[in-house]
Amino acid sequence: MELLVITLMLLSTTALSLADTNVLSGSECSEADNAATQNPFQTNLNNLLNSLTTSVPLHGGFYKTTTGKDSGKIYGLVQCRGDVSTTDCLNCSKKSTSAALQGCPRSKKIKVWFTWCFLRYSDDNFFGIWDQSSTALTNDTNLEDPSVVSQGLNFMTELASTTAKQPSMFETAVLDGGESGKRYGMGQCTRDISRSDCSSCLEAQLETFRTTIGNKRSWEIYGSSCSMWYHDFQFYFNISTPANDGDRSISLHGVAIGMGIAELVLLLWWIL
Repeated sequence: MELLVITLMLLSTTALSLADTNVLSGSECSEADNAATQNPFQTNLNNLLNSLTTSVPLHGGFYKTTTGKDSGKIYGLVQCRGDVSTTDCLNCSKKSTSAALQGCPRSKKIKVWFTWCFLRYSDDNFFGIWDQSSTALTNDTNLEDPSVVSQGLNFMTELASTTAKQPSMFETAVLDGGESGKRYGMGQCTRDISRSDCSSCLEAQLETFRTTIGNKRSWEIYGSSCSMWYHDFQFYFNISTPANDGDRSISLHGVAIGMGIAELVLLLWWIL
């Protein structure tokens, strides 16, 4: 039986009302393995992390690669939020690799979430495989206006259906809640999975956590393959996405759609 340690930072009511900042949001480490501190794994890992860090800002905020051969092969990817600059993407990827090495020095399977990027590496090939595990985070003291509950769920359902159709499988949207104010939504999939799996991933998250999030004014659902966010404040940046991703602004049933990706957070110990 494999032991996984997941560290996540719980959102407080205050955190949900602040502007977006880049912080260590969570990490997941496999059980300690002494081989992870020895060669050839260490050499392969260092080469992998160097390649990921230097290449991700040059490839539109997403990069995956491998190092090593046969049983010593390591698979890794890093993905930055679509609204952050190239410089912020580079800096975040560097922070994520440092956090991985410091927080899980004897693990061969690691996931690290920062607000602006996500890092994952493993000695097992996970490329293109939809990881169906997800967690919902809500602020239980910040309840949604009853008149907006149904609109909000429909709004995020629309977002889930359109995110996979975007060039880089990430999207932001704004809902006009009338007197209750605006709501901001975001959907993101890691770009190694297929578009059909992206849609399935986001739809499954909404279905699984519908009761949990339905009456909340701010919530986040995140996983290793896709994530969604819903807040009553704009938590993403208004900067252009890379040209090869295509800037986008359309109107869909009264919802203004844009491009973006976002934050995630939590703190717990999880044993599988």
